[in-house]
Amino acid sequence: QFNLVESGGGVMHPGGSLRLSCTATGSALDAYNIGWFRQAPGKNREPVICISRDDISTIYAESAEGRFTIHRDSTKNTVYLQMNDLKLEDTAVYYCAADLYSTGHYCPNELQMIDFGSWGLGTQVTVSY
Repeated sequence: QFNLVESGGGVMHPGGSLRLSCTATGSALDAYNIGWFRQAPGKNREPVICISRDDISTIYAESAEGRFTIHRDSTKNTVYLQMNDLKLEDTAVYYCAADLYSTGHYCPNELQMIDFGSWGLGTQVTVSY
C-alpha cells in the first residue's frame, strides 16, 4: 500500500526556516510528480510547489518564489520542502501528494488537486511572533 507521511512542521518566528519531509512507503517516489499543497485557516487548499519525475521543480504560489525550494532524495524515498524567510501568511497545514499518473518531464502548468491520487495527512506550520 502506497502511503505518504509528512513531517517537520512546527512553530517558527517570521524570518525563520523549516524543512518539511514527505516520505513514501509502499512505492518509490521516483515514479511520480510530487506536489506540496497548503491550506490556511478558512481558505481553500492551494498548490505551492511541485517536483517532476525528472526532478524539475515548478513553483505555483507566487509568495513562495525565492523562498521555497523542493528536492528529492531517492535514497530515502523522501521529498523535502525547504521554506526560508517564513512569513505570517505561510501559516497553514502542508500536504504532500503524488500524481500517480505522472507523464512528461515537467509538472503541469496548473497543479490540480484532482490529479493527485495519494495524499499525506498533513503537517502544521505556524509562523508567529
